[in-house]
Amino acid sequence: MAWVRKERWNTLTQEEKEKFPHLAPDFVLELMSPTDSLKETQAKMQEYINNQVRLGWLINPKTRRVEIYRLGQAVEVLESPQKLSGEDVLPGFVLNMQLFW
Repeated sequence: MAWVRKERWNTLTQEEKEKFPHLAPDFVLELMSPTDSLKETQAKMQEYINNQVRLGWLINPKTRRVEIYRLGQAVEVLESPQKLSGEDVLPGFVLNMQLFW
């Protein structure tokens, strides 16, 4: 899942909107499946951040662990959080983690 601010989306041409836009989202969420490699998924998250994604959540239901990636900051690891906040990237958005645990 990814999210882009409307102001940024509106700067794209109609053709860019209809195809794959060359635009990093503001927010990404990666929900690991049982067959995903943690190391590869962490590398993907780091690539998102390197491309200016502002906030990313890596959710691992198997271990009940969430890694929070923020632009310009160290990764924060949470064990069995009850909820996640969209912070200043998605103001007011709260994800109830009971949906995953």
